[in-house]
Amino acid sequence: MTFKLNLTRRVLAPALVAGLLLSFQTFAQEPVRQDDEIKQMVKQVSAQRLEQLVQKMVDFGTRHSLSSTTSKKEGIGAAREWVKSEFEKYAQASGGRMTVEMDRYTVKADGRRIPQDVEMANVMATLKGTDSSDDRVIIVGGHLDSRVTDVMDAKSKAPGANDDASGVAMVMEMARIMASRQFPATLVFVAFQGEEQGLYGSRHLAERAKKENWNLVAMLNNDVVGNSYSAETGLHNNTTVRVFSEGTPANETEEQARLRRTMGTENDSPSRSLARYMENVGEKYVDQLDVILVYRADRFLRGGDHTPFNQNGFAAVRMSETNEDFDHQHQDIRKENGKQYGDLIEYMDFEYLRKNTGVNLATMASLAWAPASPQQASVLTADLTNTTQLQWEAPAKGEKPAGYFVLMRGTSSPAWEKKFFVKDTKADLNYSKDNYFFAVQAVDAEGHASLPVLPVPVR
Repeated sequence: MTFKLNLTRRVLAPALVAGLLLSFQTFAQEPVRQDDEIKQMVKQVSAQRLEQLVQKMVDFGTRHSLSSTTSKKEGIGAAREWVKSEFEKYAQASGGRMTVEMDRYTVKADGRRIPQDVEMANVMATLKGTDSSDDRVIIVGGHLDSRVTDVMDAKSKAPGANDDASGVAMVMEMARIMASRQFPATLVFVAFQGEEQGLYGSRHLAERAKKENWNLVAMLNNDVVGNSYSAETGLHNNTTVRVFSEGTPANETEEQARLRRTMGTENDSPSRSLARYMENVGEKYVDQLDVILVYRADRFLRGGDHTPFNQNGFAAVRMSETNEDFDHQHQDIRKENGKQYGDLIEYMDFEYLRKNTGVNLATMASLAWAPASPQQASVLTADLTNTTQLQWEAPAKGEKPAGYFVLMRGTSSPAWEKKFFVKDTKADLNYSKDNYFFAVQAVDAEGHASLPVLPVPVR
């Protein structure tokens, strides 16, 4: 595809427009259509640079949230300032559209992991959208703080190479590559503090987003994403990565619960739809990587920085490596019986981290270049029929879509199986609503699709 990066709306290739007009295509039959600009950005992700970024974070000794904020060489304070300075370098390529801030907040003593009041800070780089009528926000994040075996030990060496310098390095590399591009929607790149002490940084930002009424359409959390080997099981695999998503929304109302039970949409929360989107887009642009959707909000009995966003009603998912290595996570640096413990950089796989970064970048760019999602999607239920009538409204803000994809799958299928392109805001399908789930995406003429919206019954 050809793009004019100095324009908000890019030039369309006629062949692509014609391709979109083909209807009744299944995903299996449809040729993979890649955006050349996204493909180029994914190719720019550097395993060597990711390693350099992780090494720099390891060199701060510890990044524990209760460690020094005055030293220029060690501790969380020095690490925060370094991330901020790197973001500011990337911002120079943005033509003034990327701004950097240290979003400070005070955490009160809680008698558990916060012994006394402490000031923390999230380091954020915001790439302002180019379309003033498009207020969508997309966040990608990882947590900067680290820990050893004792979560209250702020003095010992806590390199936190994989947990979670890997996630922060990913965010920084994405910010570097994307800063020079123009997107209609606003992108936020954030290094959270306070995750290990209780998700404080992400809770602060999620509550800020809710209070300030951000139109936050997606939050991508990346935590423990740079190791491909499990010493416990002996599995070594850098061709799969997990994406976790909640099924039932954390803030679901009773009315929403009744509708979910009526429709049987336990597997179609906004976060689950985001996870499916990440799988579809990520595998399109990153070779030799399967995105595994885990139908669980997080790992068993655990949580992460996406959790407060879910709790505040936002679509948010967590990416994490398939095989965690617990010898090198939340461990004091030591040797026992000849075995090395500790979250050390030599146990990471930077080619694997490169691929995982590509999935996040492709997802964020595809969403940001797509139109906003359709509104008021509904399925008409006035008559008993073996067909399905859908209708919806165009997005109220941002670029006008070139058309819409109507997605369809069997009720037992985890993934969308068929896709129909229509230019109108309605569709009559010769498939029974009894037997299938449907959703609608807005799409531009280059094929960038919004997050899907499930229709609700209307008589």
